[in-house]
Amino acid sequence: MASFISLLLLFNLFVHQLCYAADTINHNNVLRDGDTLVSNGGIFALGFFSPGNSKQRYVGIWYNKIPGQTVVWVANRDNPINNNSSSGVVKVDELGKLAIFNAISSPKPLWSANISATANTTSSTLSYKLLDTGNLVLRDDNQGDFLWQSFDYPTDAFLPGMKLGFNKKTGLSWSLTSWKSPDDPSTGEFTLGMDLTGLPELVIKKASQKIWRTGPWAGEGFNGVPGMGPNPVVNFSFVDNPDEIYYSHSYYNTNTFSRIMFDYLGFDRTLIWIESTGRWVVIRTYPDDICDSYRKCGAFGSCRPNNQPTCLCLSGFEPSDGGTADGSVGCVRKRDLLCGEGDGFLKLENMKFPDTSNARVDMSLGIKDCEIECRNNCSCTGYASAYVNGSGCLVWFGDLTDMREFTNGGQAFFVRVNSIEIGNSIVHSKGSFAKKKLVIILCVVIVVGLLIFISGFCYFFKKAKGRGILQRKRLQKQLLKPSPETNDETNTKFELPIFDLNSMMVATENFSLSNELGAGGFGSVYKGTLCDGREIAVKRLSKNSGQGVIEFKNEVELIAKLQHRNLVQIIGCCIEEEEKMLIYEYMPNKSLDFLLFDQTKSTPLDWKMRSDIILGIARGVLYLHQDSTLTIIHRDLKASNILLDSNMNHFGMARIFGSDQSQANTRRVVGTYGYMSPEYAMDGFFSIKSDVFSFGVILLEIISGKKNSGFYHEDPTMNLIKLAWELWKADTILELVDPSMGNPFPEQEVVRFIQVGILCVQENAKDRPTMSDVIFMLGNETPIPSLKQPAFVLTSNPNSANAFAGSASSVNEVSVTIIEGR
Repeated sequence: MASFISLLLLFNLFVHQLCYAADTINHNNVLRDGDTLVSNGGIFALGFFSPGNSKQRYVGIWYNKIPGQTVVWVANRDNPINNNSSSGVVKVDELGKLAIFNAISSPKPLWSANISATANTTSSTLSYKLLDTGNLVLRDDNQGDFLWQSFDYPTDAFLPGMKLGFNKKTGLSWSLTSWKSPDDPSTGEFTLGMDLTGLPELVIKKASQKIWRTGPWAGEGFNGVPGMGPNPVVNFSFVDNPDEIYYSHSYYNTNTFSRIMFDYLGFDRTLIWIESTGRWVVIRTYPDDICDSYRKCGAFGSCRPNNQPTCLCLSGFEPSDGGTADGSVGCVRKRDLLCGEGDGFLKLENMKFPDTSNARVDMSLGIKDCEIECRNNCSCTGYASAYVNGSGCLVWFGDLTDMREFTNGGQAFFVRVNSIEIGNSIVHSKGSFAKKKLVIILCVVIVVGLLIFISGFCYFFKKAKGRGILQRKRLQKQLLKPSPETNDETNTKFELPIFDLNSMMVATENFSLSNELGAGGFGSVYKGTLCDGREIAVKRLSKNSGQGVIEFKNEVELIAKLQHRNLVQIIGCCIEEEEKMLIYEYMPNKSLDFLLFDQTKSTPLDWKMRSDIILGIARGVLYLHQDSTLTIIHRDLKASNILLDSNMNHFGMARIFGSDQSQANTRRVVGTYGYMSPEYAMDGFFSIKSDVFSFGVILLEIISGKKNSGFYHEDPTMNLIKLAWELWKADTILELVDPSMGNPFPEQEVVRFIQVGILCVQENAKDRPTMSDVIFMLGNETPIPSLKQPAFVLTSNPNSANAFAGSASSVNEVSVTIIEGR
């Protein structure tokens, strides 16, 4: 009898475990604290949890296969089980509602599913099932429709397959609401959802105050969210039909772990789980910079994040307070509109559209008819194509607010102005009168300039040295002042130590050759040791480096603000006499090329180390392109700029661009042959895709152990990119792998990395992925777009001065970093 009872107890225990390793709960069982429901594929789990340091108990859904509890949904967020009690249960009540009770005997639930009254809630065929999408659904086993689903009641996470918008029939709103804090999942003060006040768009609100908006849907993505075009990783969709209106997204690879997290500070962050590194990586954050703040600039003002002042009036407008430059107070027309033919339209490129609360759309009109529509209505103040493909017509009435400019992204916008302003905007480039006027002005300027130069040469020569010393002292004071804060919580006040020249001479043993780590057009880098024992790297700029005091100040301020685990950190600077130096943390493993291209030194670089270095570089570049306060284009990514610490995961920054370079192209191409994209090397055009090309070259070099621009096969025109392409076509791509890497290594993962590398060096910049796509493809087994023939770039001896037709003006001269507006 005792044996029978023991067997019965074991059987009951087995049944209990079996029930809660399953993915379904119904009226026949309960879920106790400590039990979990697990989706059929083991992706998600549902159970009790306590967030952070909280002692409250909640029922939520989290990723089952990811260490820790990454919670994506909370049922009883505003009604927790108090005092860290383990008595809570989840069960299906007598009405068929899923409910949470403080204890099995509690008569009143703390929370229950909001089931429609039309559902057959008393049917024994009802069951709640946790799907591999993270959706908890109620369905009748005799019917296919969901009677209730957790996706209809999201909390702070937006998963693939979820909707943000409205059900027009039921009035149900799909929106995210932040937690109050990391320890408190109760309803916070921030919401992310769809706003239908004007054209449908997603907005973030703090209470009822709008703080950020996406701009309207533009066919492939939202107008004010760059980078949402077609890509091989994620599919964005916008649906507007008689039943519902919503935005959604999905991944082509259903095994991808990703989520959009709306945190307690009101930031919308897109995260991807990188299996190889075991961590979540943030690939997008909104609001992202100062210009993402709703209505940062006033009426008819446009926000430019890298401009001083940040707010500028549109062409044809001036500050409403009578100022000369700043448009933050709002702007007014310089000349009144005349209506009809007395007005014209100025085209503004790469714009986030103004607030659409006073706009209307007609998808039947093209851009030409749109202009006519606006011109014929005297109240119309601007127009644009609704979609990026040129279809549809958007027209605005009244003040234009919340505008900003992007470096890459946005759309063309046409603002209405008095026709005289149209003439003023083009008179400097068109018309004989304009040309004559320009010639006269230039002549006057040249003559006056020569007179001033001749009469004041001696005076300026004598005062030059004193003025330079004064300027450096002013710079020292400026560097010691805290930088202005932005609305991004990650920015901190900046106060950089200033070292004196004598301490640098002591630290580097008077800049001895034995301490020199490297040299280039910018100057030399020396290893040093401070009096407190810290090892440093001193970047001593040469006097003919072309970098003046202002450029040096810009560089110091920028680099000091960049904080990322994969970027070398600046410790301080030195400005004394004629010396300008940057002091960095010392990287003990030197540069990547030192280890990679030496067969004896590269032996320790097994696949794990190489893949970690690749991912570290990718994360650093992504930070520069997207996650830092500014968009930064490195422009000289190469193996010698990858500085390795004891964990092999840092790379160095380069210096700021000079005054002869612009944000889109340059008359003076500066970089390193073999790493430069063709559009940059040939024509001086650069973008974030230029860095992607350089990254692709580095990736192939890391895997092969060969240099791109010094590598020769039997063919003297062969380089590494061409070799990789030939091996790929011949289906022998693993021959590219460095033999010193050793065996075994994960062949499929290595092949995927090589595919991504070849994709990064595609000849057309549009065919290259962004760095966020790169990180995603490297860390996930996702389909990779078909590869086209890449840009071989070097078509002759790479050491030849004619390696490029119409080539760059300098080789290996300096490293250049470009700042762009977002």
